[in-house]
Amino acid sequence: MENEAESPPHNERLILLILTTVQFITILDFMIVMPLGPQLMRELSIGPADFGLIVSSYTLAAGAAGLVASAVIDHFARRTSFMVLYAGFLIGTLLCGLAPNYATLLIARLITGAFGGILGGLSMAVIGDVFPDSRRGRATSSLMTGFALASVAGVPLGLVIGTNFGWQMSFIALSVVGIPPLLLAPYAMPLLNSHIGKSPGHPLRSMVNVFFHANHLRAFCLIIALTMSSFMVFPYLSAYLVSNVGMSEQQLPLIYIVGGLLTLIAAPIVGRLADQRGKLRVFRIIAPASALLLLVITHVPVGQLVLAVVVFGCLMVCNVGRMIPAMAMITSSVEPRYRGAFLSANSSIQHITGGLGAYCGGLIVTQVDHGPLENFGLVGWIATTAALAAVWLAGRLRPAESTVVARSPVEELVRQRSQNPEYAEAVADVGQGM
Repeated sequence: MENEAESPPHNERLILLILTTVQFITILDFMIVMPLGPQLMRELSIGPADFGLIVSSYTLAAGAAGLVASAVIDHFARRTSFMVLYAGFLIGTLLCGLAPNYATLLIARLITGAFGGILGGLSMAVIGDVFPDSRRGRATSSLMTGFALASVAGVPLGLVIGTNFGWQMSFIALSVVGIPPLLLAPYAMPLLNSHIGKSPGHPLRSMVNVFFHANHLRAFCLIIALTMSSFMVFPYLSAYLVSNVGMSEQQLPLIYIVGGLLTLIAAPIVGRLADQRGKLRVFRIIAPASALLLLVITHVPVGQLVLAVVVFGCLMVCNVGRMIPAMAMITSSVEPRYRGAFLSANSSIQHITGGLGAYCGGLIVTQVDHGPLENFGLVGWIATTAALAAVWLAGRLRPAESTVVARSPVEELVRQRSQNPEYAEAVADVGQGM
């Protein structure tokens, strides 16, 4: 097996670029379904509950796959797992574009979710292995810019493609665009196999250590509250803005562009503040604001298009902003030897909760003959309650001692070669991280 210690030094920025690009592709694959909601419901002749199942099928499959991955993923090198999962995700996305009807689209979304859902947790495991806690907030914020980029460029472009060439073409184009990172990964990403052999040998023991640790359970509760507050609302916002507020389908890209641009600007700032001022403190400022905005966006009056755009943009900023310190805290709450299993399980729980949230929202929201959505305000109140609960839960999370003191692979190479004068300049550049 290739030994990581013998590998040449890898620039943290290049690793982060690959992860951010893949994050952009996977998030766009998931996000594009939501603004296509009105078109999918019309062309497939389905209602809100059926559309909610399209959204939740991805997340439920991701959750089930994440549970399996949590038992075995720490037995493989991060790079190997990353490439296999990403290749499977691209195949699933292509199958979505080839789906001729509702049933086959559901099956394709299950396949895509089974592979793509684990990628988020695995990417955070790579972040945890490469970046120390002092730079983890900024690294996480860079990863989160994938969400903003998907909103600014990906979703509007996907909507234009879907509107002019059919919703299937959006997925086909996405599967093609996602190929370059797969080809680059084996040359740019380190193997990251130092964790192999340090976790319990039997998969069931790994799961027990992950799911029965008190601090892990607190982290899981936090991610459940955060995810539930988002996924009960966001899958139905496009339909709500069209049917209730009066926005046209052609105007929908505007809200994603505005929200994405604001997030693209705000995410790096939030990441730096989280590292400098404290992750919990920053979370406690942003999370209550997101709770208030969830309540406002679900009660926008008819015809208030400007208000809808502004509130939606601020909500996207706050949702991403609260996830940056939250995920940094969650990543630091687990020892490195359990990080892959824990973050796979965390991703699994996040996707299962998202699927259940989307489906439950679809059961509460009703629509008659393509008229206005009913009971969306009630969904907003439930989501707001969950968002406020996350503020309390975050305060109960504790960092793992070994996570705080662990060196990143790049820093270890810096330490070993620090006495080489010719290497000093390169070390300084790498050590800056981002």
